[in-house]
Amino acid sequence: MRPPADPRRAQLRRLRLIAVAMLLAMASGFVFSHLMGGNGVWGWVGAFCEAAAVGALADWFAVVALFRRPLGLPIPHTAILPRNKARLADSLGVFVRDHFLEPGLIAERLQRLDAAHWVGQWLGAPAQRRQLAQLARGWALQLLEVFDEDAVRAAINRFVSEQLQRWDAADTLADVLGLLTADNRHQEVFDAGLQRLGKWLDEPAVHARASELITRYIRKQWPKLASTVDWIKPIEEIGDSLAARIGEALVQELQSVLTDSAHPLRQDYDQWLDGYVQRLRTDPALAARLQDYKAQLAVHPAVTEYVGGLWQRIAAALRSDLAQEDSTVAAHIERALGGLAGALQRDGALRDALNTHIQRAATRIAGRLREVARTHVANTIKSWDDDKLVDQLELSVGRDLQFIRYNGTLVGGLIGLCLHAIKVWLN
Repeated sequence: MRPPADPRRAQLRRLRLIAVAMLLAMASGFVFSHLMGGNGVWGWVGAFCEAAAVGALADWFAVVALFRRPLGLPIPHTAILPRNKARLADSLGVFVRDHFLEPGLIAERLQRLDAAHWVGQWLGAPAQRRQLAQLARGWALQLLEVFDEDAVRAAINRFVSEQLQRWDAADTLADVLGLLTADNRHQEVFDAGLQRLGKWLDEPAVHARASELITRYIRKQWPKLASTVDWIKPIEEIGDSLAARIGEALVQELQSVLTDSAHPLRQDYDQWLDGYVQRLRTDPALAARLQDYKAQLAVHPAVTEYVGGLWQRIAAALRSDLAQEDSTVAAHIERALGGLAGALQRDGALRDALNTHIQRAATRIAGRLREVARTHVANTIKSWDDDKLVDQLELSVGRDLQFIRYNGTLVGGLIGLCLHAIKVWLN
């Protein structure tokens, strides 16, 4: 499909035809005035048309000489723009670098702009915040579609595996247990465990299970005694009684431990935990064993499958939310933008800090891009074909240049009238 025609091209063609028509009209008037004798009014007409034709031709030559050789003749100092394309390209590149990407100039303009105040005002409008949040929602949704899920899963698995390999499990566990023992917090954990154990032992289902185990053990280990006892009293009742008494004894002992801060069991617990923390820090064998467990965990299929599916679940949830107009993520973004707008409007120190960061970032980026932009502009223009360069420049300024031709025709004609008037006055 051909691109649409540039409307400037037709306009330029029409203006050129007008300039040529004016030149032909002046030449025709000059010839006609001489045919009429060149006296009286025809002398004035001839003088005007003669000078106007000369002015039109001179300006035509000047305009054409900018872009090409007039009539294809190798006249010196013509086709100025194509012959100086490299110098023009370098000059434009330097112009862009020095006038658009000068760090000091950018910092000065940003300081006058007060970008933070402008951002605060702009975000203060609910419609602007909603528009920006919806725009961010669309970008995020498109970004999710771009991601290669297999590659992301592989990257997450690789990241988790690397982190597990670097993780010093023994040292971390020692730190955690050290925090747990500070201020006797480990005793609070111990009490909670004992209370939970006491409730569990007091449950009827636990009593029934313990009675069943006692009965089965007696029948297996002492079958004759069990048969003899059955004549006197069913062995199940004995199991129930023993289970109840054992459970009651255990609960009483747990109550004793809970109420006695100096109970031997607590002391044993303290010694064991302190000793284990020290072993974690000093025992290479224990540390190596934990590292081995950690390595097995890192390559365990269940862990790999869970981590691999993590991104898929996250992406699916995000995709489902972002696809809706009333997206939760977009709503959070909108609220965050509202909070930022309020803070920028209230807090002058925050605005000053943000303006400083914006100025530093802009000047730093400009400093990096200055030479890149200069080189890019220069090389782009140098790579253009001469005909393309001329065509683009003519489309850009050709209209004004044609008016120069019009003006040259009229000014030349007026000069001709002035000269003819001087001639008549002298005669």
